[in-house]
Amino acid sequence: MKLLSYHANGQDRYGIVTDSGVIDASAELDDRFPDLKAAIAGAMDDLRALAESGTPSHRLDDIVFLPPIAAPEKIICVGLNYALHVQETRRSDSDYPVIFNRFANTHVGHKQPMIKAKNSDRFDYEGELALIIGERARHVPKERALDVIAGYSIYNDGTMRDWQSHTHQFAPGKNFTASGAFGPWIVTADEIPDPTKLTLTTRLNGEEMQRADTDQLIFDIPTLINYISAFAELVPGDVIPTGTPGGVGFKRNPPVFMKGGDTIEVEITGIGTLINPIEDE
Repeated sequence: MKLLSYHANGQDRYGIVTDSGVIDASAELDDRFPDLKAAIAGAMDDLRALAESGTPSHRLDDIVFLPPIAAPEKIICVGLNYALHVQETRRSDSDYPVIFNRFANTHVGHKQPMIKAKNSDRFDYEGELALIIGERARHVPKERALDVIAGYSIYNDGTMRDWQSHTHQFAPGKNFTASGAFGPWIVTADEIPDPTKLTLTTRLNGEEMQRADTDQLIFDIPTLINYISAFAELVPGDVIPTGTPGGVGFKRNPPVFMKGGDTIEVEITGIGTLINPIEDE
């Protein structure tokens, strides 16, 4: 299934993407499950039944895409997780994943503008595969890690590089309002039995900037789930972007940064393409 959150007819909704349009799952379930995060936690069987028998209520062209999980409890990002990105940033190898957090208001949905802050001229892209947690989980062994994943999506970890480099802590550069993107939807885990066999491509104004296969992750998905769940209790709807490949803008010669009027796309095979215009604050 493809699950999404969206706005239509003056209301925020969630539903299922089909070839014919969007089935409004919230019309059937929101008395018990008010948003997609709640539905993932307790209504996956209901969602599958609706996917089989439901009738689309909207065309994709008629909705406003929201981030698939509108208000995740946690967005736990992984940095420096592809070898080429480690090399281009001249960082040393680490025995443990690099972890930082984003706030929920820092990302927007598919086709919504990512905002270049007025106090930064170094707005960079970072295309990433994102994991969406499907159950409450702590101390997850690697061999069970894929079982706690509800599905996969696409993340653009948009970054104000100058603010990121103010100190050794990444948080300021990663948390400007509406600087990132998440979507267009979540593809449930049963549709992607092997998440190492995906290809990620980032394009700026149609020009390819990043390309990598997800089997190139330094810390693979089971390792990430095992490590993160050792210090944080994961809950349904938590989002884990898994890191960006080489080819980021600030390490190009000359550097390439996003500006108002640009369009950034992140495509992952088996999931789709996350497209966002860039607007100046």
